[in-house]
Amino acid sequence: PAEIGLERERPVAVVCAHGNSSKQVTTWLNRQGYRARSVAGGMARWGTLIVPRELAPPAGFDRLVQLDRLANGALGYVAISGGKALLVDAPRWSDPYLEVVEAAGARVVAIADTHCHADYLSGGPALARRLGVPYHLHPEDAVDPYEGRPAKIEFAPLTDGPRLAIGDASVEVLHTPGHTAGSVCFRLGREALLAGDFLFVGSLGRPDLAGRRAEWTGLRWRGLERARAEWPESLQSLPAHYAEGRERRAGHAVAAPVGELKRSNPGLAHADEASFTTWVAARCASFPGVYR
Repeated sequence: PAEIGLERERPVAVVCAHGNSSKQVTTWLNRQGYRARSVAGGMARWGTLIVPRELAPPAGFDRLVQLDRLANGALGYVAISGGKALLVDAPRWSDPYLEVVEAAGARVVAIADTHCHADYLSGGPALARRLGVPYHLHPEDAVDPYEGRPAKIEFAPLTDGPRLAIGDASVEVLHTPGHTAGSVCFRLGREALLAGDFLFVGSLGRPDLAGRRAEWTGLRWRGLERARAEWPESLQSLPAHYAEGRERRAGHAVAAPVGELKRSNPGLAHADEASFTTWVAARCASFPGVYR
């Protein structure tokens, strides 16, 4: 037991892939005098865990909930107004989203993705078919970015400017390409912005995933210029991802007002496109081989 390197006075959590082998190890540790517990479901269950967090709802909305998938730092949202709900960036494990809606006594009337996700499969199309509601996606993200083949999914096309009616409120669609060709943000009044991968708290969504870094970096720059000019500093930016705990605010939600991001986000610190392009080129990580 001394070679294990564990302190007997501290509790021990044992985790494996699915929570089976960890039970055997837990039993052995407890026989040696440790206080051990097996993590139920293991890493497989951890990968599907989603924690809902209430946010201050914008004017016209009754509830706004951020759903945090802790295993990969992915965030989705439920916005409710007048008994109607919009689901944004829901993964395949979407039951927590539906539980939020049910607890509010509302019903889902629309499902949307801010962009075609590179790091998880969207639950939007399947959930929309199941519930008989429209699935919204920008048409440029319903096309293979390499070969131009259209996606084999049904969707209601999003375009820049129009609004989605949700109960007593509406959601404005802002086309913000550069992370993907069809990336959009959803603006809920003057108070909240579902920013997708356009704008994180500590960085920006990478522009090189389709092999068009130069072209999409330019798109990112023009989108950021528009955001700086048009978005009020009090607008709360709510991203689709986070990387570090410092991106959380009180209550553990991931968010920051646009004014704060202008001062603290390094992607917004550039005075001209040339400086921004150099910054992006220096920070693009190695290309993920499985992306295509």
